[in-house]
Amino acid sequence: MHVNKVSHIFTISHVATLLGKTEDVLARIAETMEPEDGCLWVVGVGEDEILAFTPFGIESLRELIDDAGE
Repeated sequence: MHVNKVSHIFTISHVATLLGKTEDVLARIAETMEPEDGCLWVVGVGEDEILAFTPFGIESLRELIDDAGE
């Protein structure tokens, strides 16, 4: 049985800096990702939301970027 042991998630702004892409490009590509792919929404006070990625999600995103030729 697989148990998800995520200890950190990274905001889209952090991942954009890490990958050298804009947040807009990452958000567009991430539209096809599911939570199982490591793409999550973090909800804050006042229902503010921010897109975030697990380490697996960052790797999934890299693959999608390569596939999209971004």
